[in-house]
Amino acid sequence: MYMKRRIFFLFLSLFLFPFFIHSLSAAPESFQTRDLEVLYDKNSLYMAEEVVKMYPDIREELEKSLPWKIDFQPRILLVKDRHAFIQAAGSDIFLAYAVPRRYLIVLDASRVYSKPFTLETTLKHELCHLLLHRHIADAGLPRWLDEGVCQWASGGISELLATHGGNALAKAIMADTIMRIKDIETFPKDEASLVLAYEQSKNFIEYIAGQYGQDSIVRILNYMREGDTVDESIQKSLSVSLPDLEHTWHAHLRGKHSWFAYLSSNLYSILFLLGGLITIYGFIRFLKKKREYVDEEEGDGL
Repeated sequence: MYMKRRIFFLFLSLFLFPFFIHSLSAAPESFQTRDLEVLYDKNSLYMAEEVVKMYPDIREELEKSLPWKIDFQPRILLVKDRHAFIQAAGSDIFLAYAVPRRYLIVLDASRVYSKPFTLETTLKHELCHLLLHRHIADAGLPRWLDEGVCQWASGGISELLATHGGNALAKAIMADTIMRIKDIETFPKDEASLVLAYEQSKNFIEYIAGQYGQDSIVRILNYMREGDTVDESIQKSLSVSLPDLEHTWHAHLRGKHSWFAYLSSNLYSILFLLGGLITIYGFIRFLKKKREYVDEEEGDGL
């Protein structure tokens, strides 16, 4: 499924690229430097200028997080037509996507500023995809690692809209519906499972970095670049098998997201809610007693 998705995006980049260009305007504008090219229409001029301005810092920050230099010139397409972008992306949940074989990043210019995400975070995330696929073959790069590393390196789930929340993983742990790593080597299509897959991928990479150090991610990626599988790379880098690593991660998650931990972390909200309910209950009791008092007064009058 993952390869099919990549082939699908490659198809889009080859055959729908003229359609995107047409959606920009009859004569699309272009910023081109030695580092990148940005295609945009006149309504996206400010965003295009921002992209050109922020790109050097984004590239530098990404090269500090990952072990390789960005020795290619990405092409960044700003699509203002939301309908055209959704048709290409296949869902309205995404803000952007990358086509690594074309070194192409496509951004939904109509929504890329949706809070809490930023243009910078989104660009860094997609550039990370291009960099990973530059050095690791598609077939050897499972989706959970690809998305997990890019979220870890960029600092957020930049492809997803804020309206889809950020607590799917906590809910899955408490409901015991967390997905296994092998189940997210390719991502599911339904929206709820897709959001969960993103959150799990990010959390797993953060867990590895937290337990074994930031350099552990770099070591894993370097082994994969040399042709080792993800299982072999984890074993060599961390001296633990992927199944054992996943088992300890699950135990960590259950401890962190137990009902007690959930109640503790939301104590003030729960107390505030209880306080409100008590107030309402007291007010209802007051109205009831007042009504009884009025009825008694009327009875005495009779």
